Amino acid sequence: MIEALVAAGRSARRSIVNLHVMDVSSGTNRSSPAPFRQMSTDPLKPTVFVVDDDPSVRVAILRLFESVGLNCETFASGADFLKRAERGVTGCVVLDVRMPGPSGLELQRLLREAGHDLPVIFVTAFADVPLTVRAMKAGALEVLTKPFDDQALLDVVHFGLEQGRRQQEEHDELKRLQARYDTLTPREREVMAMVVTGKLNKQIAAELGTTEKTIKVHRAQVMHKMEADSVAVLVRMADRLKSSSRKPT
Repeated sequence: MIEALVAAGRSARRSIVNLHVMDVSSGTNRSSPAPFRQMSTDPLKPTVFVVDDDPSVRVAILRLFESVGLNCETFASGADFLKRAERGVTGCVVLDVRMPGPSGLELQRLLREAGHDLPVIFVTAFADVPLTVRAMKAGALEVLTKPFDDQALLDVVHFGLEQGRRQQEEHDELKRLQARYDTLTPREREVMAMVVTGKLNKQIAAELGTTEKTIKVHRAQVMHKMEADSVAVLVRMADRLKSSSRKPT
């Protein structure tokens, strides 16, 4: 995939990311009098988060993303980004593999454990087959080797942002679904569990030791509270809730 992205970038326009030396203490690029600026973003606005201990790489990638209108925030270490993630993050992450403190792979694991399942793109000057396999097995979208073609990076970042948007929509929908399920009474949850297995009201009433009329009332409440207009829809809702409860936290 790396070769395909690079080939696509070359056919569009060949432009290697320019690495400039930056004075971190003053926030000024030594190769240019223009001050270094990090784009101002809302905490939950879709953003490309760049984590790399090399300031020249951070500046170069930030300028690349700014040039195409992408929101971007940069961090010198995994620890800094983990603090930022506590405020909530949406978008995707560009991670250096080798950094002081948590490595890129370790940071990816820590983010997932904290509930931030962001699409991850690794960049490294030391790519090899075992590292690439490890990263891809851990769920990385891509591993790019420095120096990389900027169009190749943009292509995979745009893909990552779209994937992140879909994941966020699914997450939000699941939260709404869980909130509706939480409004059910214990008895309504019992009835729902039996309804989605295809049992009839008479069968449910017999198992729960109540009347069929009572089950009809509970069933109607379940359909209303869950906002399900058919049993088939209710079954899909139950499957999503069950699948979510099996995911590791």
